[in-house]
Amino acid sequence: MVRAAFRAAGQEQSLISERVEGMADGTRDKGERKDPPDDEAALSARLQRLGDRLTQVNRPSEHNDGPRQTTDPSAIARGFRLSTELVAGVLVGAAIGWLLDKWLGISPWGLIVFLLLGFAAGVLNVMRAAGVVKDPTVND
Repeated sequence: MVRAAFRAAGQEQSLISERVEGMADGTRDKGERKDPPDDEAALSARLQRLGDRLTQVNRPSEHNDGPRQTTDPSAIARGFRLSTELVAGVLVGAAIGWLLDKWLGISPWGLIVFLLLGFAAGVLNVMRAAGVVKDPTVND
């Protein structure tokens, strides 16, 4: 009984969807679709012209023989180096402080002091790598 009700509801739903589709394209006959209306044909032509223009714009230039450069890989590498310098300074300072805390039994003070020293060393290394501060090991 339940299955029969669902089948009837499914058939009723399909009839409704056919009516809606027929009303949307301007035909009211069941299953008889004609050529698309002028609006759809105009839209299709506009989309085709847009596609043609996009392929012309995206086509590589015939006069430019060199490869197109999208990003500067050296800038990305420099950014990774600077961030690594800072993180390494903080981690090394924290590790030394934690080891001193365990060895000397001065628990949070070694970690706090060396974490701050590691941060300062990391910032100094970043500034040296960026060229803001002169590196004392490099002779002019």
